[in-house]
Amino acid sequence: MNKHQKKEIANRLSGVGASTSVEGSPISFQTFDWCDYIQETNSVAAPQICFRQTASPPINDFKVGMKLEAIDPRNVTSTCIATVISTLGPRLRLRLDGSDNKNDFWRLVDSSEIHTIGHCEKSGGMLQPPLGFRMNASSWPMFLLKTLNGAEMAPSKVFQKEPAGPKVNLFEVGQKLEAVDKKNPHLICCATVGAIKNDQIHVTFDGWKGAFDYWCKYDSRDIFPVGWCAKSGHPLQPPGQKNNTGISRYSFKPAFVPFVPTSTISSVTEVVQSEADTSASSLPPTVINFQRQCNGGSLINPANLPASLEDVSMVTLQKKFVEQLLYASNQPEDLLVSLRTLIGEDFEINFKGGVHVLQLPKANSVADIETMFSMISETVQCCRNLFSLEEPQGECSLCEIKATARAVKRKFPPEQEPATSTTPASSTATPPAPPPSCNLGKIPIQEWGIEEVIQFIDSTDPCLGVHAELFRKHEIDGKAFLLLNSDMMMKYMGLKLGPALKICNLVSRLKGRRFAV
Repeated sequence: MNKHQKKEIANRLSGVGASTSVEGSPISFQTFDWCDYIQETNSVAAPQICFRQTASPPINDFKVGMKLEAIDPRNVTSTCIATVISTLGPRLRLRLDGSDNKNDFWRLVDSSEIHTIGHCEKSGGMLQPPLGFRMNASSWPMFLLKTLNGAEMAPSKVFQKEPAGPKVNLFEVGQKLEAVDKKNPHLICCATVGAIKNDQIHVTFDGWKGAFDYWCKYDSRDIFPVGWCAKSGHPLQPPGQKNNTGISRYSFKPAFVPFVPTSTISSVTEVVQSEADTSASSLPPTVINFQRQCNGGSLINPANLPASLEDVSMVTLQKKFVEQLLYASNQPEDLLVSLRTLIGEDFEINFKGGVHVLQLPKANSVADIETMFSMISETVQCCRNLFSLEEPQGECSLCEIKATARAVKRKFPPEQEPATSTTPASSTATPPAPPPSCNLGKIPIQEWGIEEVIQFIDSTDPCLGVHAELFRKHEIDGKAFLLLNSDMMMKYMGLKLGPALKICNLVSRLKGRRFAV
């Protein structure tokens, strides 16, 4: 990028323009009249037949938070799970689950690149983690399972068929259109066909010096006929003014937006707010609480931990948290070795006068902090409740379960454990599932940890005990155990049909015995 392009971008990001306002509307957009503009510039609009768009823009019935399948825009051979972050007219802002907000992207509701959950599997494919997945790749299957559990899936009725486009390039140089700004994709702007080369057109933004122009195929879904924004309720950014650095299309000033329905207004507000910088001083701090009665494993001494840590910055809090774990460790060098096995972004951690570079999953939200907790607790083999965003409530249930399980195991060696079922030998083909111990059987399955699940499987069918490490690797706790099915275990965990069916049978029998809440 040369100095003129940098100056151009600075101009577009720092101006204030004249405008009128809509009473009571939180939206901020500048007015624009295509008819007057085309007449003043003695230009013509590209006809509808040039575009791969419907004559009437599609209706957007998606809701924020809905889950769907989408092609990863950075790795188009992969289909991933995505969440609707916001809506704007007929457009969706999507975020791939397991990715961060820096890679959000936009799709039309009638795009061929989005589908209902299950479409990929029906087509013979397999859902993949997004490029840059912030967790260990081996945890993807269970991450996927937990992500979809209880989530709102976008119904098939909200998806629309992508329109057919023209068979050849019908554009002519000088024609006007509306186009997505690729560098700021929530914006659609006034543009002109600057040049044509085979099946490509050069999109130039009116009133700007070229820093944002781009080439695209003639049937791109990012270009629209004149008037599309007005019809669809999507805001349109007017032309810039090359010789006036005081006006910028990035200055969202109150103005009349024709045909904007109420649902679109709320969605637009969400987008504008999500893009704005927020002063850290105005945000409440995030607090990490330590339950010092929990088991810290062999590397962390819980007694050396503070009651809590807090900071308004997620990144700063993350660094403080890891540094505190190191100071609480009786074997900090060994703990550092364990933490270096994590995968993520480089973080500089200060410890005892030295700087250590670790890779940690970058925390942009509370959910990211929880993900980090899970990864670290698994890596250092400490209790998952040792650190939490919630205040401790009495004794740790997970530590109680493990203590009880150990006590029962000492009291009843495997060859001397008392019978827990009076089922006759003639019906041993389908006996009711016995709990691994009388105490564990009183605890809801959803509260079982990974070790409790393994203990249950091993005590019920010792032949399945050989798969214990597989259950640890994929973090199969009680909640995940109840969601397992044979297809998932064979595809994602690598189990053969026989063991998978046995485990499915255990799951079914457990559900029937009301171990779960």
